[in-house]
Amino acid sequence: MHAWPASDVPALPGTGRDIRIHDTSTDDRVTLTPGPVARIYVCGITPYDATHMGHAATYNAFDLVQRVWLDSGRQVHYVQNVTDVDDPLLERAERDGEDWRQLAERETTLFREDMTALRMLPPKHYIGAVEAIPGIVPLVERLREAGAAYELEGDTYFSVAADPHFGEVSRLDAAAMRLLSAERGGDPDRPGKKNPLDPMLWMAARPGEPSWDGGSLGAGRPGWHIECVAIALDHLGMGFDVQGGGSDLAFPHHEMGASHAQALTGEHPFARTYVHAGMVGLDGEKMSKSKGNLVFVSKLREQGVDPAAVRLALHAHHYRSDWMWTDRVLADAQARLARWRAAVSRPVGHPADALVEEVREALADDLDAPAALAAVDRWVALQESGGGTDEGATGLVTRTVDALLGVAL
Repeated sequence: MHAWPASDVPALPGTGRDIRIHDTSTDDRVTLTPGPVARIYVCGITPYDATHMGHAATYNAFDLVQRVWLDSGRQVHYVQNVTDVDDPLLERAERDGEDWRQLAERETTLFREDMTALRMLPPKHYIGAVEAIPGIVPLVERLREAGAAYELEGDTYFSVAADPHFGEVSRLDAAAMRLLSAERGGDPDRPGKKNPLDPMLWMAARPGEPSWDGGSLGAGRPGWHIECVAIALDHLGMGFDVQGGGSDLAFPHHEMGASHAQALTGEHPFARTYVHAGMVGLDGEKMSKSKGNLVFVSKLREQGVDPAAVRLALHAHHYRSDWMWTDRVLADAQARLARWRAAVSRPVGHPADALVEEVREALADDLDAPAALAAVDRWVALQESGGGTDEGATGLVTRTVDALLGVAL
């Protein structure tokens, strides 16, 4: 599977900072200190509809991580998956009378277009669950051989008891885990499981559903968590720098993925840092597919909304916060974009070297994009007051906003 094209990232004078970021597994800020090549895995979409504002906010957060790393002189090895076979996808395809493969391909294509329009940096490896199956099957077989997995009515489950570090990612108690497991795709009430929290690794073939050769596991398809583990281990290895996603992925997805990998390798941790973005609602309500109140990037683009304004709307909220999308949020972003573009359109301006460092420092401080916007706003206000004489200032501001915030002025 191919990703989307990359936009150029301008070079800035000086050197960027290391990021101090909130780690879910410690509930504290840590300083990310990757080597020359920073490694990051961000969980991708299940393509039964395309990029809604919650998706956009999540990928925006981890795009900022990459941009700060690039500014610090590092290369970035970014991996993202696409869960292109899963129950929600199959259910949507059946509801609409559409082949699930066509649905997945159409929505994945639209997602790529949205990412391109928003100028999100693409992953080096963009891997679908289906294409990962040949690598998933041996991992499940290894877990079973090691006694970390068991069979139940043809399905194969992972035993959470096989990982002594289980629970360290989300830091939740068993009752909270059980509740979230039921809400987020698990089956804690299925009879016969060794532990209600044990997640499925391989689902035996069901009538009318797609299946693949599972070797000794029998025909079927992979569970959700082992998909990301197989892809991450193949392309990043253990101990990569950041595992990222929305806050709803901390449990069960990232918790279970870490335990799968740790039981497979005997190494710990799966990822050095777990970073999670907040949820986005609409006009006071949680944004969800079941409520039908999703705001889609593609629909905004169809309405003529500049993707740069969408990006500024995302930046106006701290990545870890839960916030509401409203017409006012978009209008404020559009007004800010117009002011910024007018300010940099002048041939001369106020010196901007300090601004570069302010934006760098804001993003290094747990990706404080709102503070970065405020720094640019202050420079724009100076520019609007007149009196600037620096011929290189507006170009430097334009490059800074592009390189660090991904917004083209």
